[in-house]
Amino acid sequence: MRASEVTNKPWGNFRQFTLNESSTVKILSINAGEELSLQTHKTREEYWFVIEGHPTITRGEHVFTAHPNDEILIEQGQQHRIAALDNDVLILEIAYGHFDEDDIVRLEDRYDRS
Repeated sequence: MRASEVTNKPWGNFRQFTLNESSTVKILSINAGEELSLQTHKTREEYWFVIEGHPTITRGEHVFTAHPNDEILIEQGQQHRIAALDNDVLILEIAYGHFDEDDIVRLEDRYDRS
């Protein structure tokens, strides 16, 4: 499982998310009451780091509430969704592997996207 690594320094520390890997990095900003589609990806896995809020996460058959500083790995082909039920949510997303916005297989989508 990919996870961040914390390195302590005399002045504090830093958290490293990736090192010399092909990756795409995004900050997802999800408005309260909104959700991403239930989806899978064929060519990438995703690492999520919760920055702000308490999103409801679907990963496979497991649904749970995440909290700031939680780390979540979405494996290639695994069903997943982020929902911001009661509050705005910010998530750092790092995609590993070939990134293409067309590599989204939507299983459920409240916005009628295919």
